[in-house]
Amino acid sequence: MAEATPQVASPVRELRIGEVAKRTGVTPRTIRYYEEIGLLPAVAGRDPGSHRLYGERDVERLEELLQLKEVLGVTLEELREIATAESARAALRREWHEDEPDAGRRREIIDEALGHVASQLELVRRRKAEIEGFEDELVARRRLLRKRLREIGANG
Repeated sequence: MAEATPQVASPVRELRIGEVAKRTGVTPRTIRYYEEIGLLPAVAGRDPGSHRLYGERDVERLEELLQLKEVLGVTLEELREIATAESARAALRREWHEDEPDAGRRREIIDEALGHVASQLELVRRRKAEIEGFEDELVARRRLLRKRLREIGANG
C-alpha cells in the first residue's frame, strides 16, 4: 500500500499593481488613488519604492467598489461613504460571530448595523430619485418630439 503524501496548501499568489489593473480594467493610477483616499487599504510598513502586492481580498474589494461606482453612478466621496459603512458592518459581523457578545452588546451591534444600512439606503434612494427625475425629463422630451413630428406630418 502506498503512503499518502501530505497535502501542502498552495501559496496564495499575490499580484502586482499592473496585474490587478489588467484584471479589473482600471489603470494603476486609479488603484493608487483609491489607496490614497482610503477606499483600498494601504500596506503598512511597506518600504518606499517597493512593489505593492495585492491579495485576492484586495482585488475583490476593488471589483466591488468599481461595480458599486458603475451601478449607482456615485461620486468617489459617496463611494467612500458606502465602503466605510460596509467595512463597519463587516467588523460588527466579525464581533457577533467571533466574540460571542452578551445580549446587551448584540442589541448594540444590531443598532449600529441598522444605522449603517440606513445611511447606505439614504444614498441609494437619493441616487434613485435623481435617475427617476432624469427619466421623467427624457419621457417629456420624447413626448414633445413625437408631438412635433405629428404636427409636421399633419401640416406637410
